[in-house]
Amino acid sequence: MSSATAAAYKWLCQEFSDGLGEIWLFAGFVRDLSPEQALQRIGVIPGPLGESGFGVAAYAADGGTALIEYGWGGIIYGCGRELSEGTAAAAVRATINNRDFTHSVDGRLITTFSLYSYRFREGDDPDRLQADAEDLGMDINSDQLDFPDDPVSSALALAERATGVHLSPARFAHPALIGSTDHLHPYR
Repeated sequence: MSSATAAAYKWLCQEFSDGLGEIWLFAGFVRDLSPEQALQRIGVIPGPLGESGFGVAAYAADGGTALIEYGWGGIIYGCGRELSEGTAAAAVRATINNRDFTHSVDGRLITTFSLYSYRFREGDDPDRLQADAEDLGMDINSDQLDFPDDPVSSALALAERATGVHLSPARFAHPALIGSTDHLHPYR
């Protein structure tokens, strides 16, 4: 589908990095949906952000929509099944405590795993993305002596490969459709 590399998403990791190597990013890719459709599926109504300033930004991307969550709740990461109905979705969670990937197709969880323990992956077809994960330098057998250099960029590239959705810096620079997540669990 795609041959994205980790280098293609270093810019996005830098955008959400504190400059000391810590990344806080919830990103999702949804094939063939418009930003309006993607937000509707996760219950986000376009409009101003609420008091918390937390919300989701939906960017028109090549092949579909890219979602970026501003907040700590992981709404995008937890809504893969809803987002993937009739299509495919993938999400990456990168916080101080978690670095994870999830991929769903047509409402079914295909695979989910920690970026540091791929061998413990779960889902209906957990090996579907193994060749791509290997190609991206992810430690699929937990036999690398050190953690991969850039697991979040690799996971973002894997999300593109899984969905065919590409978010470029130019698309990210365009205005996004945004909406508040204040009314969604765990914020309410």
